[in-house]
Amino acid sequence: MYGRSPSTRAYRTAHVEGPARFYAESMRIEHVGFDPDLVDYQHAWDLQKQVHAQVVDGTREDTVLLLEHARVYTAGKRTEPHERPFDGTPVIDVDRGGKITWHGPGQLVGYPIVRLDDPIDVVAYVRRLEQMMIDVCGDLGLDAGRVEGRSGVWFPASDGRPERKVGAIGIRVSRDVTMHGFALNCDCDLSWSTTIVPCGIPDAGVTNLTRELGRDVTVAEVLPYVEKRLDSILG
Repeated sequence: MYGRSPSTRAYRTAHVEGPARFYAESMRIEHVGFDPDLVDYQHAWDLQKQVHAQVVDGTREDTVLLLEHARVYTAGKRTEPHERPFDGTPVIDVDRGGKITWHGPGQLVGYPIVRLDDPIDVVAYVRRLEQMMIDVCGDLGLDAGRVEGRSGVWFPASDGRPERKVGAIGIRVSRDVTMHGFALNCDCDLSWSTTIVPCGIPDAGVTNLTRELGRDVTVAEVLPYVEKRLDSILG
C-alpha cells in the first residue's frame, strides 16, 4: 500500500553497540511508513485498533508502530470549538486524551501499544513517554524538559522566544493496554500552528529539532535514537 512492506523487528532482551540496536524485552517495533510513503491517519488508526485487540487477548507482544503521517489535524476529547482550524481545514476526532494537534511530514510519530503493569498508573506512563523524548533530545545535544501543568516535551523561554513544545503526547488506555502515543517534531513545516491553538495552549510556541539545532534534522536521523530509548516506556 505504501510502496514497500512494513519493517518489523522482534525485540528481546539484548544490548548491541549502535543506537539502532537497543532491544526492549518482549517488544516489537514496526515501521509502518516514512516519507515518501506517508501513512494515512485512518489507516494507522485502524492498524492500531487491530494490534490493540491482539495485545489485549495475548496473541501479540507489546508493539510500537513508528511512522510519518500525511498532513492531518486530529482532535482529542478535550478540544474546544475555538481551538479548531480558523480556516475550516477538516479535523479527525479521535478517542485519545489531549486537544487538537497536527501530524505530517517531518514529524516522527510513535504509537506504543503496550500492556501497563498493575496498578495502572497513566500519569507515570505519560512521564515515561516524556522522558524518552527528553533523552532523545539529549542524544542530539539539546536540553529539553517539562513544563509544570502541561504534558509533552519543551524548550524553556529564551532569547525573546516563549516556551516551545517539540514533543506532544496523547494517549488512551483500554483494557490495560495503551493506544495513540507521541509525536516528535524533526524537520516539519511549523506553519500549521498558525491556524489552530496547538494542543489548546495559546501562550506558548511550537518548534522542531531543526530550528533548535540550526541544521536539518530528519526523521531518518532521529529514528535510531527513538528506537534505542523505547525500552524506557515499559514499566
